[in-house]
Amino acid sequence: MDSHRPPQRSARPAAGADVGATLVKLALRDASGATETLAVPAAALDAAAERIREIGSEDVGLTGGGAPKLAERVALPSITVGEFEAWAAGARALLEDDMPPAERFLLVSMGTGTSIMLVEPDGVSRVGGTALGGGTVVGLGAAMLGEHDFETIAALAREGDRRRVDLLVSDIYPDGDSPLPGDVNAASFGKLAQPGAAPVARADLANAIMGLVGENVGLLTAGLAARHGTERVVFGGSTLRGNPTLAEIVGGLCRVLGHLPLFPPEGQYAGALGALTLGSARSAPTR
Repeated sequence: MDSHRPPQRSARPAAGADVGATLVKLALRDASGATETLAVPAAALDAAAERIREIGSEDVGLTGGGAPKLAERVALPSITVGEFEAWAAGARALLEDDMPPAERFLLVSMGTGTSIMLVEPDGVSRVGGTALGGGTVVGLGAAMLGEHDFETIAALAREGDRRRVDLLVSDIYPDGDSPLPGDVNAASFGKLAQPGAAPVARADLANAIMGLVGENVGLLTAGLAARHGTERVVFGGSTLRGNPTLAEIVGGLCRVLGHLPLFPPEGQYAGALGALTLGSARSAPTR
């Protein structure tokens, strides 16, 4: 889905692209200064290149693993920006009205996998991550549900209840004599391993998939936030788009463990917006 940001002071046409394993996220600024954001499948590099050329881009910033391939197709002068640097710059731009520029925060990029970055006033560094992410959601959705479409899996998850799939502490300690709350997940998909387990609905399986990914990312993120002394945690990435189930899980865990989660509406475009910003800035001396 396309979205638009208010016109910026610079009216020089420019483009930023974050080329991931699943999607190409684009931020396109036209001659009026208005910026459009959109995503296309990673396999559609020619379509992404055409959108960049259509606006007459004079500055093109590219980031992500597929940036070299997109650069070949764009056939315009471009600047390659480091992925973590682009994400940090884009997140700062998205949060400029909500966060002081000097504030430190964790930035969680939930794409095909998940990277966690520490953003500070003088730079950004990757401090952790996990192979769990959108690739896990779609891969397990394909294997368990016969469904390859991310939006369909996310919609199913909204209707499901993972308590019919996951083994809770209360299932192990029915008398309530556990040191942990009864609704804590003891084993993801654990009820499916019990002898004679009844079939469960597709929606419940989809909800459990989100739980597996969300709990692990949320716990890892909260631990890293505590280690680095940051209160705010900013979440972005295409795995959160149209996926309130996952956002509630990772955000809820962060809150319970004493941190403040933020979900910018255009968080999946942080890398593209950062590539646009940094690409424009670095080309400025040659104008």
